[in-house]
Amino acid sequence: MKFLTIAAIAVTAALPLAAHAEQEEDVLQGRQGYMKLLSLNMAPLAAMAKGEIDYDEAAASKAAANIEALTKYDIPPLFIEGTANGEMEGSDALPAIWEKPEDFAMSYAALGEAASGASEAVKGGQANIGPVLQKLGGACKDCHDSFRKK
Repeated sequence: MKFLTIAAIAVTAALPLAAHAEQEEDVLQGRQGYMKLLSLNMAPLAAMAKGEIDYDEAAASKAAANIEALTKYDIPPLFIEGTANGEMEGSDALPAIWEKPEDFAMSYAALGEAASGASEAVKGGQANIGPVLQKLGGACKDCHDSFRKK
C-alpha cells in the first residue's frame, strides 16, 4: 500500500513536467507552422519575380495579403522559455530572443512594416513584385541573422 501511495505521488508530481514538455513541443510545432505559412506565401511571389511561373495578379495579391495578415499575428506565445536551440531538438531559435526581447519585437515589427501594403504593391505587373520581395526578404534576413541558428 505504501508503495502504491508513493507511486501515485510520483506520477502526480511528474504530470506538470510532462504537460510542460508537451506544451513546449506544441509551441515549437506552432512556430514552425507559422514560419512555413510565411514561406509558402513567399514562394509564389519569388517564382513570379524570377519568371519561373507566369505573373498572376490575383494570386500575387492573395499571397501578399496572406503575408500581411500573418505579420499581424501576436507571436510571443510561439516563443516560450525552454524552446530555444540547445534546449529543444528541432529548434533554431537563438537564446537572444529571450535575452533581448525588445530587439526581437522590433525585428518582428519590421517584418510587419515591410508587409504593410504588399497586397496592393504587387499589382500591376511582374516588375512590382521584386521591390516587395526585397523589403520582405530584408526583414526576414535581419531577424534570422540575429535570432535564428545558422
